[in-house]
Amino acid sequence: MADKLVYMFDDPRQEKTLKELKLVYGGKGAGLAQMTQMGLPVPYGFTIPCKLSTSAKTGWPAGLKEQVNEAIANLEKKSGKKFGDAANPLLVSVRSGAPDSMPGMMDTVLNLGMNAKVVEEMAKKNARFAWDSWRRFIMAFADIVMGTGREPFDHLMDQMKAKKGVKKDLDLTADDLKELSAQFIAKYKELVKKEFPQDPHEQLYAAINAVFKSWDSERAVAYRKMNKIPNYGTAVNVQQMVFGNMNEKSGTGVLFTRSPMDGEKRLTGEFLENAQGEDVVAGVRTPTPIEDLKKVKPELYNKIHELATKLETNYKDMQDCEFTVEDGTLYFLQTRNGKRTAASAIKIAMDLLREGMIDEKTAVTRVEPSKVDELLNKRISPKEKKKPITKGYNASPGAVSGTVVFSKEKAIEAKKAGKKVVLVRKETKPEDFPGMVASIGILTSRGGKTCHAAVVARGIGLPAIVGAGDLDIDEEAGTCACSGDVVFKEGDVISIDGMSGNVFVGPVEVVEPEISGDFAEYLKLCDKYRTMGVRANADTPKMAQDAVKNGAEGIGLCRTERMFNAADRLPKVLDMIKANNLAEREVALEALKPLQKGDFVDIFTAMNGKPVTVRLLDPPLHEFLPNYKDMLVEFTELRVKSETKTKRYAELEMWIKKYEELREENAMLGHRGVRLGNTNPEIYKMQV
Repeated sequence: MADKLVYMFDDPRQEKTLKELKLVYGGKGAGLAQMTQMGLPVPYGFTIPCKLSTSAKTGWPAGLKEQVNEAIANLEKKSGKKFGDAANPLLVSVRSGAPDSMPGMMDTVLNLGMNAKVVEEMAKKNARFAWDSWRRFIMAFADIVMGTGREPFDHLMDQMKAKKGVKKDLDLTADDLKELSAQFIAKYKELVKKEFPQDPHEQLYAAINAVFKSWDSERAVAYRKMNKIPNYGTAVNVQQMVFGNMNEKSGTGVLFTRSPMDGEKRLTGEFLENAQGEDVVAGVRTPTPIEDLKKVKPELYNKIHELATKLETNYKDMQDCEFTVEDGTLYFLQTRNGKRTAASAIKIAMDLLREGMIDEKTAVTRVEPSKVDELLNKRISPKEKKKPITKGYNASPGAVSGTVVFSKEKAIEAKKAGKKVVLVRKETKPEDFPGMVASIGILTSRGGKTCHAAVVARGIGLPAIVGAGDLDIDEEAGTCACSGDVVFKEGDVISIDGMSGNVFVGPVEVVEPEISGDFAEYLKLCDKYRTMGVRANADTPKMAQDAVKNGAEGIGLCRTERMFNAADRLPKVLDMIKANNLAEREVALEALKPLQKGDFVDIFTAMNGKPVTVRLLDPPLHEFLPNYKDMLVEFTELRVKSETKTKRYAELEMWIKKYEELREENAMLGHRGVRLGNTNPEIYKMQV
């Protein structure tokens, strides 16, 4: 007997848990099967499991085509319609469905099974609906299956609307859409160099292949990499079409059983009349909020509410559902656990616990650790309406507004004057550290999440955005351009959101973090069930205070070199490095000692008896010196100007020589840590 490769939605499954179902049939396939078996109104269909996604790259396994044809025959029997029959056609959708939700990354083909004969017959009953469905199918098949892209067809649509003097697709007549469909067919032949396929089975096989291939599309691969999603493959779901674009009693929508923004227990989402699902995503018209259906379509709202509640009760979590209304009849097309903000995740977990739907341990696991991090930093108010000018990598969380400066010197001056500044650089280097500490935020046009600016900013708790590549930063002129236009200059106010990576011109409304209410209760639950203690990385008294405030049980790593980098210590560190003998080094270290001692006293006071692990000086000494290339440039300029007798020339010559003497080819493995302590024991002696 051949292996079972295709599963009807109501076929019995051997997998017991939702997780097992998702791994085999994908999230969408698992949801469709469970909704069908719960008795919800779900258009009938079948699922091809995820495992075939990878094997199908080299050709379909034996038996798959036959089982797909058999499943279509089952669909025909259940629906009373016939695949490819002009008088009573069965039309289907072909949709992806990976184990992990990947919104917007995978492909869907709607209205499959239409051809020239089918559309002509359908048009006799409902002309506008028929031609609208036909033009949608041509574009989707060309774009997704044949890879032409949507743009050529969108351009034809825009031309038609301009010609007819209308702004919305909905305002085009049946004759307009018939004419547009003919243009689409001609454009398809021009781009693909073939006639549009008329055989529904040929269409179906090609669409299944296209959905399988979409798993390896550039955007899908990038999304999986970013979200650490394994290479499971995608399932394919083939489902009888229901039409939200049939008439004024039809429509399509998306709903959440609780608010994904604040977690409140109320239906939220959108409904679009006389439309298909793609229209909601594409934003072709402004949809109606689900809440408004209470007034305009109370019967529909009550039915949606009843079924949505049934789904949430079954899955014991907030659900994100897609639905379609065809000529007044409601159908559910998908359900999955909904994406949510940090605040929403906390509230939903605690509310479900209070409602008795989940236990305490489950509530703890319902919130991703990264979501908790969002709530411990200032963030932009949900009420803020300002649009960002660009986006970079979200390197270090927190939201701030401050005056722009382009150099560490200006940042330090501003800090002394009591001003709050955002340091804007192409990139930062170790010598910029004093300027970074003097700033309330960092913005760079280069670098990734592991660059200097990102690592240091996270280490000292500064909001930071790096790699905002659209920005053209001219540090000398004190200007920053985006898309060729200067958007801000030194002295202007900008705002950065290190959680989202968004950059704004001008101030924005910022919300302070607060551990209270549901958040405080949630953290108590975490303490109750955790098996691991948490100590902080903290290098300064301020960081130690923040660590205690946020519940740290001690300091696991206190890096003393961060203390050496402070503006009032660096000159003394340089005196120690340039010392010619032990006696001179000890004099410099004695000057550092009270500052270092003061730091330790303040840190130990803040920790109030909690353990502190101190790391003695670790990095190689050349990292404290001025930038080598900058020194060489200045040194060369002085030689060209014949200013070799000046004090500055002698100073540069000394520092360049010292840098070359101390420089490491591999700074991670060289003269650092315990080796530095062995050759310069006086440093560790002072620190101890």
